[in-house]
Amino acid sequence: MKKYFTLHVFIIITLIANAQLPDDALRTAWYTFNGSARNMATGGVMGSLGGDITAAHVNPAGLGLFKTKEFVVSPGFNLNNNKFNFRGTDTTTAKNNFNYGTIGVVFGTSNSPNYSKWTSSAVSISINQVANYNNTIRFKGFNNFSSFSEQYLEELTRDGANMTAAEQNYIFGSSLAFRTYLIDTLADGAGNVIGFQSLVPISTGVNQEYNENTSGGLHEIAIGFAGNMEDKLYVGGSVDIPISSYQRDFTYTEKDATNNPNNDFDNFIYTEKYKSFGIGLGVKLGIIYKPQDNFRVGFALHTPQFMYFKDQIRSWMTTNTEGYAGIKSESSDNLNSGNAGIRKYNLITPWRAIASVSYIFQENKNIKKQRGFISADIEYVNYRGSRFFVADGDDYVGKDYLKMVNTQVKGYNKGNLNIRLGGELKFNTIMFRLGGAFYGSPYKDKDLKANRFLATAGIGYRNHGMFIDLAYVHSFNKDVVFPYRLNDKPNTFAEQTGSRANIMLTLGFKF
Repeated sequence: MKKYFTLHVFIIITLIANAQLPDDALRTAWYTFNGSARNMATGGVMGSLGGDITAAHVNPAGLGLFKTKEFVVSPGFNLNNNKFNFRGTDTTTAKNNFNYGTIGVVFGTSNSPNYSKWTSSAVSISINQVANYNNTIRFKGFNNFSSFSEQYLEELTRDGANMTAAEQNYIFGSSLAFRTYLIDTLADGAGNVIGFQSLVPISTGVNQEYNENTSGGLHEIAIGFAGNMEDKLYVGGSVDIPISSYQRDFTYTEKDATNNPNNDFDNFIYTEKYKSFGIGLGVKLGIIYKPQDNFRVGFALHTPQFMYFKDQIRSWMTTNTEGYAGIKSESSDNLNSGNAGIRKYNLITPWRAIASVSYIFQENKNIKKQRGFISADIEYVNYRGSRFFVADGDDYVGKDYLKMVNTQVKGYNKGNLNIRLGGELKFNTIMFRLGGAFYGSPYKDKDLKANRFLATAGIGYRNHGMFIDLAYVHSFNKDVVFPYRLNDKPNTFAEQTGSRANIMLTLGFKF
């Protein structure tokens, strides 16, 4: 089944590097919950529950329930299984890797009721892997409607590029295509150059193959503070330092589907190596209130995070145009004195708001006597609120381009709700946990089917100041992947389904 989606994105490939797309904004915004094994096993419900170091990354007011000191470490393991359907052809991939949840320390202290209404306070420092980028995306199919090469043709035509510009000004894309004769000049009957043409025989079709391996993650260091007023009101905040590390090895191939040796095209291969590092700053604020002893309600606000990014890119292309020009190869290194392309920019991530309610079975100041809980979170994320900005205020071309990208982000994405539900039953020192969550699509267009449903379970043991928790999270995923985007015709995309299994272990000690 053929899938198309019209998206007008103006892709400017300069002498520096490829520019941002709306997809890049989602990399630091559309992710599911992570944290300690207890948090994972209960569906990520930490908006009003508290008493877990993960609260520093969700609702810092939950740190106010700590009255002792605690150290936590959370190693984990991911198993990715992906399925893709691209133009009627199915492909499967798998990639497994280690990950981690919340690691850190909480310092909780009790205050004398004779001197203050603040019963206790807590300070924490922790790190959590917010998103895991380790994955393999691979799909292929027959296409007689469009070609990867047309994005270069569109760019050169739109810019009114002459032969010199086509050869020298787009060294990470269009110039590679021009130098290897994937794109060549178009002449009139008198031999005058009147434009450019792609040598890909789209009408008879090509076999396309997309292969992408990604690694890295989005990590968050949080310094949290919280206070507890008479075991009724908890307020807190955290200063967060997001750190993004992302690597992408990408290979794209188109091959002539007719195997005709005389149509001036056999195949081309485009290869790209991309690295991105970002660091930023943000704030989370939260409150938890007990209207009754057994009930807790919570609210948290995550302000937009301001992040600075530095990216590196290298690219290669090899084209075989048979009798037209033979096999030709070119690289960005050859055109850029052996150096990678560098781009620097700023990104403001979307804000989030979380409302939550919890019911505690047999609520008691002595938590050993509590028999469990059930809790629910509703989270709103303004995915369309991501904004790119140039790092150099004098980069006027970059400013104009990123204004267009930001407009596309607003038109491409939307705000949506994420819902989490979970609970725990406690039998003396043993605890059993279940949960689930649903993350809605960040895309505005209804033809782009995307969501994430998570089912969670786990077990815990607590005794003599030591605890160990084990969680299993199974995520059923839907998403879309565009191999390329064009302005002049609808875009085809791959439908992604599959799952991710996450196993998390947490070890903790009170001291």
